[in-house]
Amino acid sequence: MQSESLNPASSSRRRFLKTSALTGGALALPYFIPAAALGRDGAVAPGEKITFGAIGIGGRGSYDLSCMLEEQDVRCVAVCDVRKERREAAKQQVDGKYGNKDCVMYNDFRELLARPDIDAVLIATGPNWHALASVMAAKAGKDVYCEKPCTKNIAESLILAETFQRTGRLLQGGMQRRSLPNFEFAASLAQRGKLGKLTVLHAHPGGLGTESSGWPGAQPDPGKEVADWDMYLGPAAWRPFNDGILHNGGGFEKGGGLVGGGCLEWGSHCVDLCQWANQTDDTSAVEYWPEGNQLCAKYASGVKLVMRNDGWLNSGSCPVRYEGENGWVETGDSGELFASSLDLINGKRAKSSGYPANFHIRNFFDCVKSRNQPRANAKVACQSHIVCHAANIAQFLGRKLQYDPVKNEFIGDQEANRLRSEALREPWRI
Repeated sequence: MQSESLNPASSSRRRFLKTSALTGGALALPYFIPAAALGRDGAVAPGEKITFGAIGIGGRGSYDLSCMLEEQDVRCVAVCDVRKERREAAKQQVDGKYGNKDCVMYNDFRELLARPDIDAVLIATGPNWHALASVMAAKAGKDVYCEKPCTKNIAESLILAETFQRTGRLLQGGMQRRSLPNFEFAASLAQRGKLGKLTVLHAHPGGLGTESSGWPGAQPDPGKEVADWDMYLGPAAWRPFNDGILHNGGGFEKGGGLVGGGCLEWGSHCVDLCQWANQTDDTSAVEYWPEGNQLCAKYASGVKLVMRNDGWLNSGSCPVRYEGENGWVETGDSGELFASSLDLINGKRAKSSGYPANFHIRNFFDCVKSRNQPRANAKVACQSHIVCHAANIAQFLGRKLQYDPVKNEFIGDQEANRLRSEALREPWRI
């Protein structure tokens, strides 16, 4: 059983009540209870706070952690990373926020998941770990905020959705643009029929080449305490230690095995936004094919999805465009909205440039409390990732593929079906 000393923030109210009970509720001397302990003056009572741990705290993980630390009703009690310098930096970040030295460091995330006092976890490891760590967290009774891409293949996507449904835990995929005003406004135009019947959706994939895991040259291993290379690789195929992979990732991290690549990396955002606008969060496209320097897909409704790198307006990074019979709208990280008619974007919501995660993180913690599904929940992440994985497979094979979104298999193509999953390195299982 986890000691209360590991979680002083969430146990202070419990200790007070216990002390009060032992004295029969009558205290010999006047007892001052700070307003913060009662949740007054804008503070959140310690016992009402969500306790969380952060797993994988590099560049993106450190940013997510900083956003979470700003939330008044949550408290970080543990951090985990395979690299010593990152563990220590994250602990310093957390302790500095709270003015103490209580944050516990872990090298093995399984030890963090075993703590019964932790309600939720941030998973911002390398993407080769995302699905497996999320599934393990759900089985350990934790809600999960997982950075994208959430899965490496179609099989993992389906297992992710099934696990979170079965366990009753919540997942928020790190597709934070679902919580940004300009993207929300553009999607609402499509959903409310303001563009007429949708015809074509456009997503920026950030790159369309497939890539293999690669095998860079071996370098001296600094040792487990400095950087646990075996744990870093996790379920990915073994390869010799390489500092470049450790710091910058490798091909296996961008989608796995033979059919990784940029379509998944950016498609986790842009294809997901198209799924949202198209109101197809519970299904996927039924056809996929490469078309020149583009990747295309088609939904059962006839709506076409085009993944392209070029031809965008000044929308900034991660642009999307929705076209209907009566008009179109385009937006991106610039926060600007472009449309076929100014009438479409009159009354648009306040501009929010860039891609901050604060709103998305707030949505996650609100759902941890209410038990409502987050905006980028496990089912949403499953289906949008399946579209990316299927498109990557079509790109790799260089031919059109038919996909059955009910059976979740390619129709009449055994080679494509074999690419729906990949083996995991021993002893890891999902």
